[in-house]
Amino acid sequence: MSAKLFSPYTIKNITLKNRIVMSPMCMYSCPDEDGIVQNWHKTHYTSRAVGGVGLIIVEATAVTEQGRISPNDLGIWSDEHVSGLSELVSLIKEQGAKTGIQIAHAGRKAELKEEIIAPSAIAFNDRYQTPKEMTKENIQETVVAFQKGAERAKKAGFEVIELHGAHGYLLNQFLSPISNKRTDEYGGSAENRYRIVKETITAVKEVWDGPLFIRISANDYLEGGMTPEQYIEIVKWMKEDGVDLIDVSSGAVAPARIHIFPGYQVSFSETIKHGAEIATGAVGLITSSIHAEEILQNDRADLIFLARELLRNPYWPRTAAQELNAEITPPAQYERGW
Repeated sequence: MSAKLFSPYTIKNITLKNRIVMSPMCMYSCPDEDGIVQNWHKTHYTSRAVGGVGLIIVEATAVTEQGRISPNDLGIWSDEHVSGLSELVSLIKEQGAKTGIQIAHAGRKAELKEEIIAPSAIAFNDRYQTPKEMTKENIQETVVAFQKGAERAKKAGFEVIELHGAHGYLLNQFLSPISNKRTDEYGGSAENRYRIVKETITAVKEVWDGPLFIRISANDYLEGGMTPEQYIEIVKWMKEDGVDLIDVSSGAVAPARIHIFPGYQVSFSETIKHGAEIATGAVGLITSSIHAEEILQNDRADLIFLARELLRNPYWPRTAAQELNAEITPPAQYERGW
């Protein structure tokens, strides 16, 4: 049986050379707090493309200054960001990987000195400031900011856009009843809590025709919070609205005790994939090629998202290919040592 991990995967108008995805991970590496791509980003991402990753998704990139997770995040809120992102895209593509970017707004988890905003005026914990409850005008401004971010991502040449709807950031805050206590049309029922996500997807689709992913936190791990089974309905709406793949993560909408182990989120991917009949990516302590192959062969996900394992080993695809007896083509410059 040939290794599914190294089989091509077509989604919409692009084909990945394998099923290995570099998961978005913040680098907190913009020292001037301007969100501009630095040499570090060029080195960091390009090295994983050299290592053989099929799709590289650039870290959470803020659609507004107010929406940064930290002052040192990458940004896409200004046209000034496009040239650096474009150069980064060019470097990654040159080494054979497809390029994606995760566009994001931190909401109440923005660690900034300035005022921050969220669905409700509830702090994440004692360490975070209390956000201002968003007005409807704030909501519409944020939707437009996501749309403008998608336009800039397209100008920069990215082939995939992922909306960050997980880990307790703004879109996730609206989706979860733990962090959304609104009584207007953006709170209450699941359909109301989904409204800003629907509006964001719709706005992005007006300017973007490539593959659209969304990362979700499929489990809040809290009484009264979201579960994978509840997410099936919401993901069906996402699919209807034009999302192509769900990147299935979990947690972090509020402090919670989480029992983690290798592949602890894979069952959530499986539930969403089959319950909503949509492509999914599995992520979370997947470090072994054998484990990754098992997930794919048993139809538990369509793509494998690797995070910290790729920080430890930029050449993980090479190691995986050796373990799975798969042939991959090294960069010509590395043939003598591959």
